[in-house]
Amino acid sequence: MRWLLGGLILTFFSSFGQTYFIALFSSEIRATFSLSHGEFGGIYMAGTLVSAATLVWLGRVVDIYSVSKVAFWVCIALSLACAAMSVVSSVWMLVLVVFGLRLFGQGMMSHIAMVAMGRWYSAERGRAVSITSMGYQIGSGIFPFVMVSLIGLIGWRQSWALAAGLMIFVALPSIYLLMQKERIPRGQITEAEDSGIQKQWTHAEVLADPLFWIMLTGVVAPSFIGTSVFFHQVHIGEIKGWSRELIASSLAVAAVATIVFSLISGWLIDRYSARQMLPLFLLPLGIANVMLGWLDGAAVIIIFMLLHGVSQGISNTLFGALWPEVYGTRHLGAVRSLIMAAMVIGSALGPGVTGWLIDTGVGFEIQLVAMGVYCLVTCVMMAVVARALAGR
Repeated sequence: MRWLLGGLILTFFSSFGQTYFIALFSSEIRATFSLSHGEFGGIYMAGTLVSAATLVWLGRVVDIYSVSKVAFWVCIALSLACAAMSVVSSVWMLVLVVFGLRLFGQGMMSHIAMVAMGRWYSAERGRAVSITSMGYQIGSGIFPFVMVSLIGLIGWRQSWALAAGLMIFVALPSIYLLMQKERIPRGQITEAEDSGIQKQWTHAEVLADPLFWIMLTGVVAPSFIGTSVFFHQVHIGEIKGWSRELIASSLAVAAVATIVFSLISGWLIDRYSARQMLPLFLLPLGIANVMLGWLDGAAVIIIFMLLHGVSQGISNTLFGALWPEVYGTRHLGAVRSLIMAAMVIGSALGPGVTGWLIDTGVGFEIQLVAMGVYCLVTCVMMAVVARALAGR
């Protein structure tokens, strides 16, 4: 239980580097540095892309050092990034701070949690990942309300200073003590591991595997689409005639659905294998995007958030359990750093690409339908991949 709690705390405090958290301070940051929406978006995208490139090689340290030791230094680094945001005084420094928040927050905190669950659990890996993933939803449910209140009470810079203090005095000791003792997997290994995992794939071998690149086309979809939709939620409300209150209230539906289906998919993965879930995880998201692009009724946003939450919940668990099942655990840190980097890149490119298309006259509704069709086509590709993996 201690390991699950440690993983959940890691994903919870990854919030300080997540898009939704940094976006809470967007107006204050832009006002302080006299930045337009596009200029701040460019800074954010640059910092995120560089963090993704760095994560590819930094993520390997989890294969060399213990989880607790890596988590210790990552917590310190994220605390320093939060503290730096509280005193940042130039645009160039702002780029470095965004880089630090994205690399050590969204990137490494999430990476450590999922590598640990993938390595420490075998028979119940799906459930372990699903419980750990709940930290994302708990953070997104608590921090926006808390931070908006704090910004009004003590100011945006002092709020970041408080976040730095939480990392040092709450997150760091909790994670280190809970995860200091490594867990040895107990119980029966999964059917997929029993029949398929004889080889422990290296970083180079994974890159040479064509199935990896096909799976990657599905992996990046939730981060690209989810970030794009949430980034343009005000624009969606304007073209659909929906109030901000309606869209804001629908987010709770997505959060609940994500938690519920994280737990359900964890049980299904433990029972059947992560491989068999591959063809399914994008199906709800594909249907949701097509509906949101074509239909205008107020109920559509509620249905979209429900289906989005289903796909997000499944993918949260799937992406933690799939890679050790397919490629083994010996080089899991290096392997998963590739996937995490791809997801971070997807979250960086989504708002920029879709915003540019809107500016060039390609309506967001058309883009939504196109993204939905992409998901449905990818489901077919994932079914082919699942059969090929079973053949191994």
